[in-house]
Amino acid sequence: MKKIEDLDDLNNKKVLLRLDLNVPLKDGKILDTTRIDKILLTLNYLIKKKAKIIIISHIGRPKGKIDKSLSMLPVCHYLKKKLNKEIELVDERIFNFGSNFIFKKENDKIIFLENIRFYEQEEKNDEEFAKTLSNLGEIYVNDAFSCSHRAHASVDKITKFLPSYCGIQMDTEISALSKVTSNIDRPITCIIGGSKISTKLTVIKNLIPKFENLIFVGGMANNILKHKGFNIGKSIYETEYHLIIDEIFSLAKKYECKIISPIDVAVGKKVEDKAMIKELSDIQNDDIILDIGPKTIDLIYSILDKSKTVLWNGPAGYFENPNFAVGSKAIAKKISDLKNKIYSVAGGGDTIAVLNKTKAIEKLNFVSTAGGAFLEYLEGKEIPGIKALNL
Repeated sequence: MKKIEDLDDLNNKKVLLRLDLNVPLKDGKILDTTRIDKILLTLNYLIKKKAKIIIISHIGRPKGKIDKSLSMLPVCHYLKKKLNKEIELVDERIFNFGSNFIFKKENDKIIFLENIRFYEQEEKNDEEFAKTLSNLGEIYVNDAFSCSHRAHASVDKITKFLPSYCGIQMDTEISALSKVTSNIDRPITCIIGGSKISTKLTVIKNLIPKFENLIFVGGMANNILKHKGFNIGKSIYETEYHLIIDEIFSLAKKYECKIISPIDVAVGKKVEDKAMIKELSDIQNDDIILDIGPKTIDLIYSILDKSKTVLWNGPAGYFENPNFAVGSKAIAKKISDLKNKIYSVAGGGDTIAVLNKTKAIEKLNFVSTAGGAFLEYLEGKEIPGIKALNL
């Protein structure tokens, strides 16, 4: 892909910058600024190059309707403070824009368009809408990897009408993911959690041929324990798990990938309880597995000590209760401690929440906020936004 840094002269050039600023809001307040903070590098680069910036982004799923509760205004105010720049939010419909509607004042440098998903044409990847949007700028930059698995007008079709480049954050994200899928420093270990193994089956099948170790934690590990004949009490699991687990073990054997599951656990009778550490053979019918135990933590440590690369997606337990956040915090600390010895990539909303709580987010090599795009890339799927930039 062509990168924004490849451009020699951006002085006074109108740059259409697609960002993912889809942050959680409550009563007009931003609850988590991680996604915004990650793209400041690209914005500061364009400011330094004296470009005129037109920001395109979205919040939520308004389904083509104007919903003031999903306005970009809170994000606009946040960016004003972070960048110490005047930024105007334009809520006029883009169909009404004349050629000089934006950047009317000579000192205008950053314009923020209102939520692009207020237009039904956006999610339909409408070509005429993309063309109308493209008329606002001279250069298009996609720095929204986390939106790029969607074939939407401001991600896909717009590249037909403008010279198109990837932003700094998007290039960093793709480079990081390539290091755990293609340009791998071995041995590589994947720690994968979450509640349902079926939702990540395609990811797992795509990674097994490339990885040496696949460590299951969280709710999905319960399926493997049950498959092995252990009593898992009242713990969550999928009823149709047998065929899935058989497929995973068969593929792992073929490619010599080790499958690791908990060897001891932390349980409670309900999620609000204190943790009781139990051997797998001691789990009772009314127990709920809510975290990994100390022996499992030691096992994961020993595997990570021998690894050169680690991918982490999904917490090790019910981390919302601090009593069952021990495993997740231990994994975060270990990866942090190995910073200079291991290349680390993490992704997924719950994983990021754990890293934020443990203040380990800055100690990993890369933390992805991409969600669906992160998983689809790991699945080996074609990403429309990346494909469009390569055409």
